[in-house]
Amino acid sequence: QVQLVESGGGLVQPGGSLSLSCAASGSIFSITVMGWYRQPPGEQRELVATSTNAGSTNYGDSVNGRFTIYRDNAKNTVYLQVNSLKPEDTAVHYCNARRIFGASFNSWGQGTQVTVSS
Repeated sequence: QVQLVESGGGLVQPGGSLSLSCAASGSIFSITVMGWYRQPPGEQRELVATSTNAGSTNYGDSVNGRFTIYRDNAKNTVYLQVNSLKPEDTAVHYCNARRIFGASFNSWGQGTQVTVSS
């Protein structure tokens, strides 16, 4: 079992930046992928970015080039640096940790709200 705790969300003006953090605890040895997803109001959850244990990253089409995912294995923490924020980036952002082979699992954090408004 893996527990995830997100932090760093808040209210920012258009063009601003935020850094989100997600700390993992529990059976962290079994994690193969960590990442971020977001859910805008009234919309379905969508991919933001993921990072594998080997450091490979994958970004959603809507955020690539503005968002950057960082993973600190020593701290069991994944970060999301978000730049040049737009009002349409407003969403609940969820941390995710999963194992994609063998004894698989898929864990989610509680979510942190990012609101972009002038």
